[in-house]
Amino acid sequence: MPSSRRALTGDTLADIDARLADTDEALARLYPGDDGRRQPVHTVYVPADRYTPDLPASWGAAALAAADKAGGLAAVADTVGAGTEASRATLAALVRAKLESEPIEDLRLDFEDGYGDRGDDVEDAHVAQAVEAAAQAFADGIAPPFLGIRFKCFEAPTRARGLRTLDLFLTGLAEHGLPDGLTLTLPKVTTVAQVEAMALVAERLETSLGLPSGRLRFEVQVETPQVILAADGTAPVARLIHAAAGRVSSLHYGTYDYSASLGIAAAYQAMDHPAADHAKNVMQLAVAGTGVHMSDGSTNILPIGDAEHVAAAWRLHARLVRRHLERGIYQGWDLHPHQLVTRYLATYAFYRDGFPPAARRLRDYVHHVDSAIMDEPATARALASFIHRGLACGALTATDVESQAEVTVGTVRDLALKRPIEENSHG
Repeated sequence: MPSSRRALTGDTLADIDARLADTDEALARLYPGDDGRRQPVHTVYVPADRYTPDLPASWGAAALAAADKAGGLAAVADTVGAGTEASRATLAALVRAKLESEPIEDLRLDFEDGYGDRGDDVEDAHVAQAVEAAAQAFADGIAPPFLGIRFKCFEAPTRARGLRTLDLFLTGLAEHGLPDGLTLTLPKVTTVAQVEAMALVAERLETSLGLPSGRLRFEVQVETPQVILAADGTAPVARLIHAAAGRVSSLHYGTYDYSASLGIAAAYQAMDHPAADHAKNVMQLAVAGTGVHMSDGSTNILPIGDAEHVAAAWRLHARLVRRHLERGIYQGWDLHPHQLVTRYLATYAFYRDGFPPAARRLRDYVHHVDSAIMDEPATARALASFIHRGLACGALTATDVESQAEVTVGTVRDLALKRPIEENSHG
């Protein structure tokens, strides 16, 4: 019989617990992990005055028309190298269904760079117009899952106008009831103090509008080098997440503002430039474990014009989408209806290509099957998270999961979110 004698006493263990109590509290507060919120695969930006409730449907129709003109979705998938020859019919059918039912997952009505300075009277009128259009879309059940505004930044010249637009939009929309998918975007952040100020604004608006505390969260756009590396050598992008008392919901990389701030020539400003990768690597480290989402930026090479240019732009966009997905960044920006074609072809191919081996490994882990790969709990969570994301965007179906992974969709969700696994995990 092995000895049960121990050297460490209960007093010692109690002392260690006491010494680490502050650490335990800080880790739980600062790094709570994934909270289960759905993350959209993209964000679409449109000038606020151009938004109408039927805009998502019109973008979806335009995307399908562009694909059909090029020979159909399967032909475009072949052109851009999405999926395998055997899988492209299924891929095309799934993407067609997506473009017909939910072509835009996240829509931002832009009052910043995409809108410009049109004077207070004009912008006020367009805010009121946006409120009515958004309220109508939600009432009719045709709004995207996520919708909101990007207002002007907190730099001195535009601060008052940005706050005025934010106030008018939220106050107007609150009269109809704030939707669950409401999303607010604070652009061109350069300091932690600007994020702290935005958190204060959110708190004051909640009080004035009778909203529950913490109801208003916001995205931060990372578009300036100062937020990646401050004058004192620190990384403000990591600090600002924790300085806003849980109100920062996502970090979004701004391809062109950031590149221009570094003096990169226009021809070389791109999502895959080394400078962009450095910024996004820092952002990815900053959000790890916090539950804050992260988004890549956009490409301004649009698939319009002659067929040769359209095909080249689609290949570029599909490659960039696949690239950020492979790097663990699960969201990007789209600027034109035709980009929806390759947004979904590339995204769906990413999940469907990776699904069979992920499903086998998850099945073996859950059912304790002897395997050549011995996955640990952290890897099992990554496998489940991959499948969970594929389900959320429509790339995978419950039938796929239950037949190949031999687990329920609920088990996948619970594993992805580090919850106890259901007792009956079979499909």
